[in-house]
Amino acid sequence: MTTDSKANFRLSPCNATTLRMASRRLTQLYDAALEPCGLRSTQLAILSELAHWSADPPTLAELADALAIDRSSLGHNLRPLEREGWVVLGESAVDARRRHIALTSKGRAKWREAVRLWRVAQERFEYVFGRSEAASLRATLLGIAHHERLASLKD
Repeated sequence: MTTDSKANFRLSPCNATTLRMASRRLTQLYDAALEPCGLRSTQLAILSELAHWSADPPTLAELADALAIDRSSLGHNLRPLEREGWVVLGESAVDARRRHIALTSKGRAKWREAVRLWRVAQERFEYVFGRSEAASLRATLLGIAHHERLASLKD
């Protein structure tokens, strides 16, 4: 990897800081690619998870867990999707306290549109970073995101 002569890179001893820096850079890349369809990468992640949900629509808690996001952040990101008619929230037939979230047909169409744009960002990242390096990075990051012992530290 080469560095720009103007850049002054310091190695941070903090995993979280370094990861957030990389996350912000990638978010900029993907959000710019998604701009024509009016979605942000966080919203696409929600639509993608719902599009791939195999059984009944997930509860808010299940969706938050699948995305490794807290419920209040999920709610904040769901509001514009619901307002646009891309997702719909409904009560559980079994327990009225449980809310389910489902992708609408309009939402599935928006997801398909966004995926085409997402691929541009994905291919650009893999071209710059390397395909196998990108795959290895995803595997590592998923391992971190869903590591039970790390998740239990918040309790």
